[in-house]
Amino acid sequence: MHNSQYQSVIQALNACAAACDHCYDACLQEQDVKMMARCIRLDRDCSDICKLTASALARNSEVAKTLLQACADICRECGIECANHKHMQHCLECAEACKACEDACRSAL
Repeated sequence: MHNSQYQSVIQALNACAAACDHCYDACLQEQDVKMMARCIRLDRDCSDICKLTASALARNSEVAKTLLQACADICRECGIECANHKHMQHCLECAEACKACEDACRSAL
């Protein structure tokens, strides 16, 4: 696996991690934080797996494909959860980033 062929995937991973971090922080500012608990947890998980996967791809890790699969699955779950909060712009933006990242991960597999 040569990391230069994965530059677009790494960019999608980094963009998704940033969107999840922003969403996580914005959800903590919502009036009913308890209602946002699942979204907050998935944002954190998604951000973490995206960062780990980007790092693994950049260094040609032998577990990169395993991480790509896990990342795609977690991005899917996070995107679905964020899309449920249609009245929150940060969640909608996160859902879009998660979908783009999921697609990028799956295409890299």
